[in-house]
Formats: sequence, C-alpha cells, structure tokens
Amino acid sequence: MKKMTNTKRHTVVGWLFLLPAALLICFMSFRPIFQAFLTSLKTGIGNQMTFTGLSNYARLLEDKTLLTAVTNTLIYMIQIPVMLGLALWLATLLNRKGLKCKGLFRVLLFLPCATASVSYSLIFRIMFAYNGMINTFLVSAGILDTGYNFFGNPWSARLIILLALVWRWTGYNMVFLSAALQNIDESIYESAVLDGASELQKFFKITIPLIKPTLILLCIMTVNGTIQLYDESVNLTGGGPANSTLSISHYIYNLSFEYTPNFGYATAISFVIFVVVAVLSLIQMKVGDKRE
Repeated sequence: MKKMTNTKRHTVVGWLFLLPAALLICFMSFRPIFQAFLTSLKTGIGNQMTFTGLSNYARLLEDKTLLTAVTNTLIYMIQIPVMLGLALWLATLLNRKGLKCKGLFRVLLFLPCATASVSYSLIFRIMFAYNGMINTFLVSAGILDTGYNFFGNPWSARLIILLALVWRWTGYNMVFLSAALQNIDESIYESAVLDGASELQKFFKITIPLIKPTLILLCIMTVNGTIQLYDESVNLTGGGPANSTLSISHYIYNLSFEYTPNFGYATAISFVIFVVVAVLSLIQMKVGDKRE
C-alpha cells in the first residue's frame, strides 16, 4: 500500500474537521428544507394531510391577498436606497479627521438596531396615534385642524413602516460602511488631491468602488430582510387597514395560525420565497463580482 502524501493527508484531515459541521448543517438545514417542500405538496392538517401535487403552487397565481402582500413588500423596498444612502452619508461624516466623540455618535446611531421590535413598535404607535405626539405637534403648529388617522390610511400606514425601518436599520448599516471606509488607505486620497480631483470625484471614483463589496453585501442582506419582513407588519399596524400593510411573512403566519390552518399552502409560499431570496442573492453577487 502506497504511503499517503502530505497533500492528501492534509486534504483528508481537513475533510474530517469539516465533516461534523457538514452533517449538522445537512440535518438542521437541508433536511427541513426537503421536508418543507414535501409539505407544500399536501393539503390538510396533521396526520390527515393528503398529497395534492402542485395545487398549492397553482393557487399562488389566484390569491389576491398574496398579491397585496407582495405589492406591499415591493413598496417597502423603497427604504433600501434611502437607508443605504443615509448610512453612507453618516459613515462618511463619522470618518472625518478631527471629529470628536466618534465612538459616542456610533453607539447612539446603532442603538435603534439593539432595541426590541415590540418596544420601538409601541413607541411609533404612540407617536403616530390620533392623540399622539405627531398629531399634537401638527395641530399646535396650525398645519392640521384636527388629528390625522395615520393608521387608518393605507399609504400613511405604509409610510410609518418605512420610517420605522429606516430609523432602526440605518445605524446598523452605517457600522459596516464605517469599517469599510476606515480600510481605505489615506494615501489614495492624497494622490487624487495632487491630481486635482474634486470631492465628488474622490467619492464616486475612489470611495464607492473601494467599498463596493460592502455595499453589495448590505444590499443583499437588506433585500432579503425586507422580503422576510414580519415584526413591523405585526407590531406596528397588524397588517391593516384591510391588509394594506400586510407583509408576505405576516400572511404566512396568518395562514398557519390565525386563519383556518393551511400548512401546505403556507409552506408553498415559504418555499417560493426561499427560492426567490436565493436567486436574488445569486444575481446580486454575480453583478457585484465584476473584477477589473
């Protein structure tokens, strides 16, 4: 028997170290995914579920409530460029030389992300209530004669969710972008200044290209998080008025636990969302991997 070379020995040892984690991932992740797909092909409850093929997936095309939830989720995507733009602006400000109390500002901006979703949802509900702080200010300033029912109008209710998302996650993204900006060698900017580059040229020709991988990562994370949005829809508006703020994840929950349980159909929606998230992530990574 031939003696194993060092390269093969290292390969075998590497796979032995990876094997427990790989088996755990297969058992904890891939197995439930496969079981979820099987469940999506059935209808009924518990042990009485029967195989019905692709009927649940066919129903997706006729479900008006699902269409409303998808439309709302697409509207919530508006917060992505706003939030990332605001996070980049704040990260740029906090990255300036000579700015005092940088650590304090970073902590204050990151705190909303550490706040429990139920807590900050209650705060926003109180602020935008009919007799809340926002209406009190608008009436006292003479902008409105009486309080406005923010949660009774579909577009104002969606706007509150968008504001809540931007408020909560801007600081989180700012931390990543701030770290990326700090990794840029200052000599690059100094060379650009010697070449006569303006501030805008430095920003778009140096800063943006060098932090592009971080921006792509944050974009992928934010898109995936928005597609799976749940807390704000449940805690802020309850999906109302008339499902006008209902998110896809909130609808899946209602199908499983609020309405007559329909785990097969709910799982079919979940599986489609899983595929959509995976495809979008792949596209974003491919688009962002244009190495020069």
